[in-house]
Amino acid sequence: MSLQEIKNNIEFDKLNLNEIKEVASSIINENTKSLKDELEELLLQKEHIERNLEKKSHELQEAKYKIFDELEALIDKDDTHSLSKLHQAKLQLIDLFDLLSETVESAIITALEKSKDSEANEIIEEVIKELTYETIKEGTLNTIRVRKILSTILHSSINIAEASPNISEEILEATLKGMRAGLLQSIDRFKKRLVYMPLEAKHILIEDYDTIMEDLNQSDTLFLQVVQTQANESDLSTRKILIELNNKMHYDLEELIHVSKETAQVMRERFSSLAKKAVKKADTALHSEAAKEAKRMGIQAWGVAKTALGSAIKSAKSVIEPKE
Repeated sequence: MSLQEIKNNIEFDKLNLNEIKEVASSIINENTKSLKDELEELLLQKEHIERNLEKKSHELQEAKYKIFDELEALIDKDDTHSLSKLHQAKLQLIDLFDLLSETVESAIITALEKSKDSEANEIIEEVIKELTYETIKEGTLNTIRVRKILSTILHSSINIAEASPNISEEILEATLKGMRAGLLQSIDRFKKRLVYMPLEAKHILIEDYDTIMEDLNQSDTLFLQVVQTQANESDLSTRKILIELNNKMHYDLEELIHVSKETAQVMRERFSSLAKKAVKKADTALHSEAAKEAKRMGIQAWGVAKTALGSAIKSAKSVIEPKE
């Protein structure tokens, strides 16, 4: 039914809410059918693309593993120096986030099995530092992501520590020190990149400007919260160790705080004016057609509520003040 037909055949003042809703729904369905069909087709395509992306991403990872295995086979097993450099390159080129938990557990177990007792702690600290740094620097520096990375690393370490009660404190302490060092290195790298980042790349930061600034100003709190949360979820003995280590870490985070504040200052100096422009853009968006429609619908909703309230008051008055 066209709008003209509705105009000629329907008397809106005689329709109730459900009838008006049915009329509106009928017109919407009739006039938007092709758009709905297109949308459904696009959603199917999106689902197909996402499945392919996941599949290809997995294939890419597998291809990287295979290449590194082949490269490793070319190096003499006794050439530990070259193998070490290859493994470092692998850490930097493989996407770690998806297999972080397994990587951490494997690294700690290997350190415990193949190192002397006196060396194991230092090696665990170093490998956790490297894993923390490489994983964080793969993506954006925001609280949710960093918290998840740190939590995953610590949780994996806790699993090993609880299976090794005689050295659990050493494992956890080395892990926390490595996490702290890796986080510090990540923030320091971010600071150095900010200094030389061309203004053309400003869009990378502007969208998350306020969030990143806030995160940088509480990096120490984030670290301590991760430890506390994991402690709360662990068994009694592990919780006790983590809480004691966490209390000690309060005094070992000065450098992290210092670098974080330096980074925030660099970011403020380089990009605050750009952030102000972003605010202006947001203000412009408030006057866009979509924003105007949202405002109009808000006013309409207020009108509906006002009318309903007015009717309710009128009904109440008619009950309280019956006609004589």
